[in-house]
Amino acid sequence: MVMRIALLLSITWITRLTQPLFAIASFEVTGRALILFAGGLFLLGKSTQEIHDKLEGAQAQEKPGRAPSFGSVLAQVLLLDLVFSLDSVITAVGMVDQIGVMIAAVVIAVLFMMLFAGPISAFVERHPTIKMLALSFLLLIGVNLVAEGAGFHIPKGYTYFAMAFSVFVEMLNLRIRKRTAAVHLRNAAPRI
Repeated sequence: MVMRIALLLSITWITRLTQPLFAIASFEVTGRALILFAGGLFLLGKSTQEIHDKLEGAQAQEKPGRAPSFGSVLAQVLLLDLVFSLDSVITAVGMVDQIGVMIAAVVIAVLFMMLFAGPISAFVERHPTIKMLALSFLLLIGVNLVAEGAGFHIPKGYTYFAMAFSVFVEMLNLRIRKRTAAVHLRNAAPRI
């Protein structure tokens, strides 16, 4: 939250991030594009690694590995927060002219996330398929960020629809798994 408010208060710096730094062929590279591209690559790498670790199972946990250092965890959190904060702040700057409204929106959003983080985290821990779905959403967001950083605009409605549809299907799966009797699909003979 502090980073987002600090970014809001440094609007002149943020507006300079949309100024071209250099050009590759006919594409003008901005600071925003570099941050989105790097953040997207980071998300793709991190979520792919997490999915791989989840799918390896017990064999992967038997291998002794070193725990990540406090510094590397802190750097990862700061990078993700910067990428998501920058994107939301640039959007806020484009939508609202009053800094107070922007700061209030950021504070409300962060408080809302803090309020529901515990229950959502507990739900995800109880349902491993939800965890995998969340990791696949990170892959999708990473692809969107890389595309946006490379100058390709993917309408957010497509991404939100794909995510909402996936959640809907997974909620149906959870409901079916809750029942004691297994659900079987009928094999109907094709009509000619």
